[in-house]
Amino acid sequence: MANDFSFKLEKPISKEEALALHPMALAFIGDAVQSLYARTRVTVGRTSKTGTLHQEVIKVVSAISQAAEADKLLPLFDETEQDIFRRARNCKIQTSAKHADMSEYRRASGLEAVFGYLFLIGNEERLDYFLSSCFDDKN
Repeated sequence: MANDFSFKLEKPISKEEALALHPMALAFIGDAVQSLYARTRVTVGRTSKTGTLHQEVIKVVSAISQAAEADKLLPLFDETEQDIFRRARNCKIQTSAKHADMSEYRRASGLEAVFGYLFLIGNEERLDYFLSSCFDDKN
């Protein structure tokens, strides 16, 4: 199913509107986008039990794996994406992941914020490139 999964907003928002959102709001959206992407990729065309599917999704959407992917993708981010990543990474975060340290959790939040931004502005091609890269690295 490589690169044939896509979803989009009916009417994307402007870059200015997206950049005006709080970085954690972008991360909130990005988390959902990546989760839906990964769940769809592991489910379509398979008959596995949901527990097995869940384990495959966790490989991609856990804070630890997101942080590792962020380290790989950061050099590929353009200036705006790097800024979004930094803003989200540096936000005061009230919660933490169960199985990740705070540094990993912050980098994961930065990656999710970039995903949220790309989704909201309708940059499907770039979003798909990053999402598939994260997914393909783990499967």
